[in-house]
Amino acid sequence: MKVRINVVKMLVAAGTLAVATGAAAQSQGQFTVSVGANQLKPKVESGPISAPALPNSLGDVSKDTQPVAVITYGLTDNISVETAVGTPYKHKLYGAGAITGTGQLGTVEALPAIALLQYRFFDPSSRIRPYVGLGLAYAMFQKETGSFGMTALTNPGGGTATTFSIDNKWTYAGQLGLQYNVNEKWFANASYIKTRLRTDLHFSTGQHQHVKLDPDSFILSVGYKF
Repeated sequence: MKVRINVVKMLVAAGTLAVATGAAAQSQGQFTVSVGANQLKPKVESGPISAPALPNSLGDVSKDTQPVAVITYGLTDNISVETAVGTPYKHKLYGAGAITGTGQLGTVEALPAIALLQYRFFDPSSRIRPYVGLGLAYAMFQKETGSFGMTALTNPGGGTATTFSIDNKWTYAGQLGLQYNVNEKWFANASYIKTRLRTDLHFSTGQHQHVKLDPDSFILSVGYKF
């Protein structure tokens, strides 16, 4: 993927600059908290809505950006754990395949939770520290709301509005990141997280749909070391 290649190039370039010193970075026993924005962008590969829907009735999901707080704790000078908390991401559902152009079919809020184990390169005195992470994620969906368009596609002439639910899922995620230490207390951070996520939609009409979401997450934040 082009995004991954660009992030890797960024980390390699950062390595050539890591000899710069004079700022205390993440170290053993230290907490850091950063606040910023996270764009959550699903990479959708949808299965069809089951019969009696029109064949090849696929789906798509919009991206969303929300504020986020990232909390990190140093287990050692190079190994840390991290989690992120924020407000729910509000996604719009659209038709694809045979139902492309039918407009907005529904909305849903996603509230992901994640815990990452990280390895941070170079020593704590380096001004620039690339890092990688791997961890567990939990995707929780709420406030699923269908539109008139969804009812028209799944229950035409039925007279009852279609509702739907999305299965919550445990999964895993990988991370690439870069921290720039401005001084002993303040830093800027950028990270990219790729999550493997497949789930199922269940319609009140008895139909279902399998969807591969696999979202990309791009976080930019400014933080403080305690």
